[in-house]
Amino acid sequence: MKDMLVIPEKVLARFNEVLQQRAVQESFHFYYRRWLRYFLDFCEKYPPPETKSEQVRLFIEKLKSKRQTPQQCSQAAHAVSLFYESQKPAVCPPSVPSEEKSLPATCLPNPPPKAQVAKSAATVGIRLPDIPAITVVEPSPSMNPHGGKRYNEWRCLEKSKSQAWDQAIEILAAEIKVRHYSRKTLKTYADWGRKFQHYLADKPLEELTSLDVKEYLTHLAVKQRVASSTQNQAFNALLFLFRHVIKKDFGDQRDVPRAKKSKYIPVVLSRPEVDAIIRQTAYPFDIVISLLYGCGLRLFECLTLRVQNFNFEDGILTVHGKGDKDRTVPLPQLLIPKLKYQLAVVSELHEKDLAAGYAGVFLVDSLEKKYPSAAKDFIWQWFLPQKELTLIPGTKECRRYHLHESQVQHALKRAARMAKLTKRFKSHTFRHSFATHLLQANYDIRTIQTMLGHTDVRTMMIYTHYIPSKTAKEAKSPLDF
Repeated sequence: MKDMLVIPEKVLARFNEVLQQRAVQESFHFYYRRWLRYFLDFCEKYPPPETKSEQVRLFIEKLKSKRQTPQQCSQAAHAVSLFYESQKPAVCPPSVPSEEKSLPATCLPNPPPKAQVAKSAATVGIRLPDIPAITVVEPSPSMNPHGGKRYNEWRCLEKSKSQAWDQAIEILAAEIKVRHYSRKTLKTYADWGRKFQHYLADKPLEELTSLDVKEYLTHLAVKQRVASSTQNQAFNALLFLFRHVIKKDFGDQRDVPRAKKSKYIPVVLSRPEVDAIIRQTAYPFDIVISLLYGCGLRLFECLTLRVQNFNFEDGILTVHGKGDKDRTVPLPQLLIPKLKYQLAVVSELHEKDLAAGYAGVFLVDSLEKKYPSAAKDFIWQWFLPQKELTLIPGTKECRRYHLHESQVQHALKRAARMAKLTKRFKSHTFRHSFATHLLQANYDIRTIQTMLGHTDVRTMMIYTHYIPSKTAKEAKSPLDF
């Protein structure tokens, strides 16, 4: 077999300069050089057309015939466009502002502005995906390691005017942590504790009675007109507060007015609608949506995936779900090439982080104390990492976090606007669509229940609304008679 063409040193040096000038993320340099080598080898094997755009078109067609993903083809096209740019006699101006020199060595450089990327891509007629901006995050000491919020979402744990209530919230947080409940549960219960405190105007804890709870729950249902699920959430939070913090009788609360429970029918997307959203979503959020729909994951389950959760040999994904319960789901075969590409990106980024001396990824509970090297081990790296490192307050440590939920929600909102869908959906809609489509394909309902991680089969009943009846009394509109 003939060896692949070696890139001449001068050509490679100039290409590397353009990669730096255009601020292509360093973790992708290896792949850009590989695409250039493939392109030069392609041009040597096949007589190239006169126009550059035709050369690139044929090269991309060849990649598609080799089953390369659309993301890989876009990256290859961008690499070739930068190669053509490197052959120009004029020196390209740097696209990164001079202030970037002041960034810590542990943080990644910013990518090129969208306008600049589009300009270089236009020379070859390829539409490139949007590249999100990369910044250095310095979180506040409010337990928010990922930033991006215009307000402090953990303000429930901050000090108030009542020292007794502050101490009660601290005890509540400790009780929740001892039981290994999720951070969302901690935030939700602490939020309801603070709302209850505000409603009672800092009433002393020793004077609290079950009547206060009854009045507050009635206020939520009658005055605030909250949903039944919201009232139940408040009920559970206050029950936990009374039982484990204040140590008082909660009462049965049977005569509390209950918020009216609405009949909920989940929104379900069709397969063409799912595909349309994925096409309009930029990397890496297209991978997120593909996993949400392809594996039926909750959003937090998807974002907290680590390298060790993927078993490509057996085609199995291990998911760490609600209540610290693990389950396995099959990996979509159509998605495996893109997942392996993402794994290579994570590996390259991990090597860069190690060379920069980062402190590792965030780990749960006391895992790092038990396994001191785990934070830097490859198997514990996030499969969907943040583009920026997080600076730990009060230290000089930089750690890497996974993508934040708000980033996915923003990407979904943009994709919905671009796809012009008529349905209102969110990230959980893909999980609903996963279950509904399997039911429509006549898969056993208990098998789907296991794949979704539901403990009770009754939870699955909301999906049967979309399964048409096969009896002679199938529901019809009078207009169709």
